[in-house]
This record gives sequence, C-alpha cells and structure tokens, in this order.
Amino acid sequence: MNAEGAEGSAENAEKGLTTEVTEVHRGVHAVARSDGWVYLVGAGLGISAGLLDVEVGDLLLTALFVLASTMVLGILRPARPWRWTLTVAVFVPVVHLAAYLLLANKPYRAQIYESFLGFLTGIAGAYGGAMGRRVVGELWK
Repeated sequence: MNAEGAEGSAENAEKGLTTEVTEVHRGVHAVARSDGWVYLVGAGLGISAGLLDVEVGDLLLTALFVLASTMVLGILRPARPWRWTLTVAVFVPVVHLAAYLLLANKPYRAQIYESFLGFLTGIAGAYGGAMGRRVVGELWK
C-alpha cells in the first residue's frame, strides 16, 4: 500500500468518525429537548410525593407513590431510567427541608432518614417500567 492510499483511508476514516459523532451529538440534543416535559412531570410527581410524606407521614404510602410515579416515567421514556429516580425521589427530602424551614414542621430524625428511602423504590419502579416497555415492544413487533 502506498503512502497516498494510507493517507486517503485515514482521511475517510476520520470523516466517517466525525459524521457519526455529529449524528450522535444531534440525536442527543433532539432527545434532550423532547424529554423536557417528562422532566417537568417527574418534578411535579416528586413534589407531590414530598407533600404526601410531609402531610400524611406514612412511609409506605410515599414509597408506593414514588414507585408508581417512576414506573410511569420509565414506561414513557425507557432510555436511561435512573434519571427518573433522581427526578422524582430527590424532591422528597427537599420538600421535608422546605417544610422544616418554612412551615416550622419539625420532623423526627428517623423521618429525615426515611425520606431518602424513596430512592430505593424509585429505582425498582423506573427500571421495572423501562423493562416492561421493552418487553411489550418486543411482543408487538
């Protein structure tokens, strides 16, 4: 193989790599823009879960609400389901903090630690919803 042939194939490989990266980069932006409303729904569900935990104070009810919320979000957008866990579950401790600062609602130390358990049920819900969506998609092919 001569020097020109090697140089030409290196340029073609570089152009192909650049094209692939650009296409992937464009795809990431398109996905990020279309998921904005799902993030807003997730934040609303997370705030609702936090308010439910503050007002009712029942850990099981809050955990089931987080599970159902993340499962619905996982079904809607099965790619990268961990983001729905973060989007929903992070608001439970944040709402507890806001209630402590603004409403003078003084939780017990155990309630503060329990508010972080929403991450566990959120993981199960998000990945369960994503897996269910993929299974149903395979069945209906």
